[in-house]
Amino acid sequence: MHLEKLQLMNFKNYEELVLEFPCRINFLLGLNGSGKTNLLDAIYYLSTTKSFSNSSDTQNIRYGADYFFIRGFFTNTNKQSEVFCQVQSGRKKTFQENGRDYDKISDHIGKYPVVLISPLDVDLVKESSEARRKFFDQMIAQVDHSYLDALLEYHHALKQRNALLKLFAENNSIDYDMIDLYDQQMARSGGVIYQKRKAFVAEFLPIFNTSYNLLVNNREDATLAYASELEASEFEAGLKSSIKKDLILQRTTFGVHRDDYIFGFAHGELKRLGSQGQQKSFLVAIKLAQVEVIKSHLGFSPILLLDDIFDKLDDTRIARLLKIISGKDYGQSFITDAGPERTQAMVDELDIDCDIFNVEKGNIHLSSIQ
Repeated sequence: MHLEKLQLMNFKNYEELVLEFPCRINFLLGLNGSGKTNLLDAIYYLSTTKSFSNSSDTQNIRYGADYFFIRGFFTNTNKQSEVFCQVQSGRKKTFQENGRDYDKISDHIGKYPVVLISPLDVDLVKESSEARRKFFDQMIAQVDHSYLDALLEYHHALKQRNALLKLFAENNSIDYDMIDLYDQQMARSGGVIYQKRKAFVAEFLPIFNTSYNLLVNNREDATLAYASELEASEFEAGLKSSIKKDLILQRTTFGVHRDDYIFGFAHGELKRLGSQGQQKSFLVAIKLAQVEVIKSHLGFSPILLLDDIFDKLDDTRIARLLKIISGKDYGQSFITDAGPERTQAMVDELDIDCDIFNVEKGNIHLSSIQ
C-alpha cells in the first residue's frame, strides 16, 4: 500500500498543505515543534479514524479555525482509493472512502493499516496493563474484524453491568436475573476475545523473536506472554464467584478487560531489568513484527510511521533498523528526525533511495540534498 498524495486543511499547526510521496522511504527533518509528528498523526488518523496524540477530535483543529479535513490518495495493487475525513465543531465526524460515507466508522479499520513507532511506546512497558491491552486490541482488530466486533460487544455489556452494580449498591438491592443477562453477553464475546488473543500471541511470538534478533544481532533472548484469568476459570463461573466483591467495589473484577501481556527476558521482566536501550529495541521489534503479521493476513504491507525513534538507539541499531525497513519486502515508511546531519550520513552510508522533506513551522518542502 502506498500513500501517493496527502492534503490537509486546518489540521493542528497546518493551515493548508498538499504533498506528494512518490518514494517508498520518506524522511521528515526539522526542529522539535515544527510539525513533523503532526504530519505522521494525519496519516495515522486516515488509517485509524483517530489521533495518536489527542483523544478529542476537536483538539486537532488548528487554533482559530472551526474544522479540519484530511484527504489521502492511496494505491494498492494498482487500485486507487481516496479517503477523506472531516471534523467540525458541534457536528458529527465525517469519514468517507471514494466519496461514500461508511455505515459505521469502525468499518474503516484495517482497510488502510499503519504501524506507528514513537516515544509514546514506552507506555507499553511503564504503564498499567490497560496500555498493553489497548495496543494488542488495535493490532488484532486491524487484521480480524470479527475480533473488533466482539470487543465492542464485550465493552458495551461491561459498561452496562458496571452501571447495574452501582445502581444496586445505591439501592441496597440486587436483581440477579439482570446481572445474569450481562454475564451471558460478556461470557459469549469475552470467550471469543480470549481465544483470539491466545491464538494471535502464539502466531506473533516467533515473528517477534525474529525481528528482535535481527535488531540486536542475536545477542539476547526476549519473551512475550499472554496472561489471562480465563486460563484458570470458566468465564461465567468467574463472574459469579466475584459478584460479592463486584458489589462492594461497584465494578466488574473478573474478565478479559483485566488481561495483560508480559514483556521480558530469560533473566527477568523488561520493566524492572531492561535498560532504556533494551526497552527501545524490544518495542521497535514488536512494531516490526506487527508489520509482518499485517502483511501475512492482508497480503500487503502497512505504512510504517517512525516518530523520533533514533533517540535511545545506538548508531549500530539505527543502521540495522534502516536496513530492515529499506529492504524490498517492506512497504512505505515515513521517518521523522531532529538531526539532519545524522539522517543524511545514514542515508549516504546505506545508499537508501528516499525523499527528504524539511519541516519548519507548518511548512514542508522537498530538500534539494538527497
